[in-house]
Amino acid sequence: MALVLDLLSNDRRPRHPEKARRPDTPVQRKPDWIRVKAPGSAAWAETARIVRENGLVTVCEEAGCPNIGECWEKRHATFMIMGDTCTRACAFCNVRTGLPEGLDEAEPEKVAEAVAKLGLHHVVITSVDRDDLADGGAEHFARTIRAIRRLSPSTTIEILTPDFLRKDGALEVVVAARPDVFNHNLETVPGRYLTVRPGARYFHSVRLLQRVKELDAAIFTKSGIMVGLGEERHEVLQLMDDLRSADVDFLTIGQYLQPTKKHHEVIRFVPPDEFKGFETTAYAKGFLLVSATPLTRSSHHAGEDFSRLKAARLAQLHTA
Repeated sequence: MALVLDLLSNDRRPRHPEKARRPDTPVQRKPDWIRVKAPGSAAWAETARIVRENGLVTVCEEAGCPNIGECWEKRHATFMIMGDTCTRACAFCNVRTGLPEGLDEAEPEKVAEAVAKLGLHHVVITSVDRDDLADGGAEHFARTIRAIRRLSPSTTIEILTPDFLRKDGALEVVVAARPDVFNHNLETVPGRYLTVRPGARYFHSVRLLQRVKELDAAIFTKSGIMVGLGEERHEVLQLMDDLRSADVDFLTIGQYLQPTKKHHEVIRFVPPDEFKGFETTAYAKGFLLVSATPLTRSSHHAGEDFSRLKAARLAQLHTA
């Protein structure tokens, strides 16, 4: 059992002050293949009740995720730690931007207690970027992992981290806590970084994933991108090669959906057959697992995917 959560506060600050002067870009109508069933099942209502009773806000609601009905029905979980405010200002992201507050030192235990209370078999932990912290929040990630291990030793842990850019030694702290899956998303092809992800560096992110494997080869590594941001097919294929050169195990590819009229526009809605082509090519390049559909998101089906990852690794070892 899992539940998708974050620890967002409920204040009235503008979410994206840096985007206020950007020209409006109309949010396009989604094609039929991105339509999903509206949430409202009994299981979804029970998840919603748990969220409300614990005073929590969800990433699913904040981002308007199209998978909220399916995920809440299955209680898939992504805890967002280190607050609700990101120090970056990516053009695609709907997380609040600005100067964050200090860390809640009790948060690792709070997350661990929630995981134990809910009986989660697999949990995903992500965070905002915290460039204001000397270690980018690495020790906070490590403390959260260790706290979950203490209270729920059978729960598998997947982390989706920032890039820890210019934070020497930060990655080593997180890896030493031994998460089961280390995910860091590239988000887009290198040629789109200046407009889509200006605060990050493409090859630093690739190197980060490669370094995880060098530090602990047993940890599964994972990365994801969005398409529909203006990238070309050959750029996506080169990105796959870059990730395989870093020995990344799992690749996710999903359709970018524009959160507001101030965010980066959708250049193209990529049809399902092109996603299938990406999946076929990625498997041919050697990824253990690939999820490529319009509705694929980093934490979508995370628990089931972890089981598939383990099975794929075992099969690979038996044929080696």
